[in-house]
Amino acid sequence: MATNTLFVSESQQDTLFAMESQRSIEYPRSLTEEFRPLKIADFVGLPKIKAVLSNLVKAPRNCSLLFQGSPGTGKSTMALAFSKELNADLWHLGSADCRIEKLQETISRCYYIPRAGLNGFHVILVDEIETASPASINFLLSKMDATEPIPNTILIFTCNDSSTLSERFVSRTLKLDFNSYGASSEIISLLEHVWEQKAGGKPQPNFRKIAVGNVRESLNRLEVALLEC
Repeated sequence: MATNTLFVSESQQDTLFAMESQRSIEYPRSLTEEFRPLKIADFVGLPKIKAVLSNLVKAPRNCSLLFQGSPGTGKSTMALAFSKELNADLWHLGSADCRIEKLQETISRCYYIPRAGLNGFHVILVDEIETASPASINFLLSKMDATEPIPNTILIFTCNDSSTLSERFVSRTLKLDFNSYGASSEIISLLEHVWEQKAGGKPQPNFRKIAVGNVRESLNRLEVALLEC
């Protein structure tokens, strides 16, 4: 009986070996990735938002949340942390995926029982909802109130600026404003903590000059300072 033999050249073997070796290497992560908060309580600042979401984890209900804030203020990361603490089935749609057919496909999955059981929840996270088409926004409106509610589902929308969203849409959401107001001392404490772990005893920079309006940018600036040492 004839058999098929797969021939791999020496150069192909070297390529495969290099690819396998590369997979086994643990590359250093950026500071924003390494120190990304995983729990609601771990976020810097945002006391009111943390209180709202912690209470919603304890007593979840169908609702739509609108996370508004400048880039880098933790909107998507907070949504992921909330979903994890809720032990929810997470469906994450980027701004490019916010099309009617994709929304229909995602919503249809929420009619199945969540992995946590009958009392479990789904979370649909849509990033940068302000970039969605008017047709997609109109499609979502009926899903956000009592007309066609999605069972056991919490909708979370992030946006950098809600001023372009219609009042019909915003009025159906619980709006949470993400900002770093009053969090400068906490940001500085975080930078000091990171420097202590990463700098190997090198002289400290002026953390007040490195700390800016949000945690992500502050960590990126601190990473530059570490690379300069």
